[in-house]
Amino acid sequence: MTNSTKKEIYSWIKSIAFAFLIVFICRLFLFTPTTVLGASMSPTFQDHDKVVISKTTEIQRFDVIVFDAPDMDGEHYIKRVIGLPGDRIEMKNDVLYINGVAFEEPYLKENKKGNPLNKLTEDFSLEEKTGESIVPKDMLFVMGDNRLISKDSRIFGLIPNDSVIGEVIFRFYPLQEIGVPKE
Repeated sequence: MTNSTKKEIYSWIKSIAFAFLIVFICRLFLFTPTTVLGASMSPTFQDHDKVVISKTTEIQRFDVIVFDAPDMDGEHYIKRVIGLPGDRIEMKNDVLYINGVAFEEPYLKENKKGNPLNKLTEDFSLEEKTGESIVPKDMLFVMGDNRLISKDSRIFGLIPNDSVIGEVIFRFYPLQEIGVPKE
């Protein structure tokens, strides 16, 4: 093997190793791909959609997040943040109240159309579901968009902030749905 061939091979190996290092660091600290499992976020996300989550964004109300499942080791859930620390949550007649203010939930419109009763979420208060009158510090209250079948904070309670892996920022599969998810 000639000297120039050896240099060329060495250059390629360095470039590939550097690329792998960058990908590893980005995936570890900045963002990571994941797959949606189940229909609890339908129609926003379907079973087997592939998404990218950002590990660096500040979580805000109504963000869609991925977090460690509190009731199943090694599993992850994807849900929508409804309550932040200090919030009082209540649902009356299918209207979400946060701190006494009614909030519209446009991401539920399609599911309401397909429901003959036109009521997706049972009436409840945060205290009834979790025993807390407000969302405590470093905790979140989450719900799926497909409220009739979603296993969420109404069932397993509040989730700790440190269980959040990140916010969903991009869908890359299926190809016809590629892009920033619509709210």
